[in-house]
Amino acid sequence: MSPRSRTNQLLYQAELLVGLPVGDDEHSPARRMAIEESALALFELALGSLLKEVTEHARLTSHDWRALLASDGPDVAELQRLRDAMQQPESWLYWLVGQLEKLHSDDGAARRAVQNPSMIAVGSQLTLAEQLLENLQAAKRDIASLRETSQEW
Repeated sequence: MSPRSRTNQLLYQAELLVGLPVGDDEHSPARRMAIEESALALFELALGSLLKEVTEHARLTSHDWRALLASDGPDVAELQRLRDAMQQPESWLYWLVGQLEKLHSDDGAARRAVQNPSMIAVGSQLTLAEQLLENLQAAKRDIASLRETSQEW
């Protein structure tokens, strides 16, 4: 499988996971959290695959996303473009890196729904699953553009 195919496969699988029904039994909250964190982990794998894909021409020896996207990472145009996106709070990559930090922490990224009746609900708050879907779609749009730039090499 090519890196491009692998990237597409991982993004597709993450979307499939987020769309799975969680049910309405006593295990629903845990199942929802497992699905969200699994989809987030697949998104991380897709990021690694994407970086491998768009830097093939640079013949890099490592494809760890943290090292490649670090400010002192390799001087490759596609990586610089992603580093710039990673600094923009509205970008999918900024969101993803923040969620991956949570995912790798002791607390994890998924949260249980608050069931406190005295709390005021915020209507515009998106669930992690909804945020995942939004950012997967944004990533796919950016990836198409990155692929064009990479293919020019």
